[in-house]
Amino acid sequence: MNKLVEVKNLKQYFKVGKGQVVKAVDDVTFDIYKGETLGLVGESGCGKSTTGRTIIGLYEATGGEVLFNGLSVHRKKSAKEAKELKRKMQMIFQDPYASLNPRMTVADIIAEGIDIHGLAKSKEERMNRVYEMLETVGLNREHANRYPHEFSGGQRQRIGIARALAVEPEFIIADEPISALDVSIQAQVVNLMKKLQREKGLTYLFIAHDLSMVKYISDRIGVMYFGKMVELADAEELYRNPIHPYTKSLLSAIPHPDPETERTRKRIIYDPSQHNYKEGEDVRMREITPGHFVYCSEAEYEKYKAMHS
Repeated sequence: MNKLVEVKNLKQYFKVGKGQVVKAVDDVTFDIYKGETLGLVGESGCGKSTTGRTIIGLYEATGGEVLFNGLSVHRKKSAKEAKELKRKMQMIFQDPYASLNPRMTVADIIAEGIDIHGLAKSKEERMNRVYEMLETVGLNREHANRYPHEFSGGQRQRIGIARALAVEPEFIIADEPISALDVSIQAQVVNLMKKLQREKGLTYLFIAHDLSMVKYISDRIGVMYFGKMVELADAEELYRNPIHPYTKSLLSAIPHPDPETERTRKRIIYDPSQHNYKEGEDVRMREITPGHFVYCSEAEYEKYKAMHS
């Protein structure tokens, strides 16, 4: 499989107050393969959105590097290279209410990237591309001259998806794209994203805290806890066989549709003090079973290996 995105020892630290530093992303490493969806999950404040924004270059990395098709995202590039990289990597934001300019028509919102990258040779071609994008995301061409406030949350998120698609990207970071939507609309947006992925060969980083929805869309899932990636595995494997105690805790919190099962469901509470690593101890992502990585010490690795051999 071809690696499209390589994240190597990525760090994103923020200074807060006098001499204090928040390690929002702390030495995170993973790859995203062409055509796959990598889900990134964790509680609010774990660093998953910061990871996405640093990968795409909205934040300058404190350390480490991100490669897209072998090209560094954060190193200095020519204006042409930087522009092309921005076209190939797009983002769908969490809040469809805040991410669309209320003073712009839907046509101008979708065509913004088309204009910047010179992808239409005439006004007619520009509008045809806008109409095509609207139809691609399940809206119709009559919507082009309306303003964002005239649409529901689900429709606005479709406009956001159309805006991202308009420049023909290869890679899309979807930062909690369904968390602001009604549950009934969430599945529609996720199904649309899956359909577009099949049709256009897109690669996704799908960031969310809803584990059941992440499993539905993702090929592999990475779990983050306080800036660290603590587990990474195929979606099915992670659900069937979680190894890190924090992952087990997250999975135990998923509500069950059956009332009887829900009544007896045992919630696992994660206690971080069970990982009191010593200064200088070799703690890193280790492969427990093929393709299943867990952040652990040498002693924990031996224990996990014995349990899952």
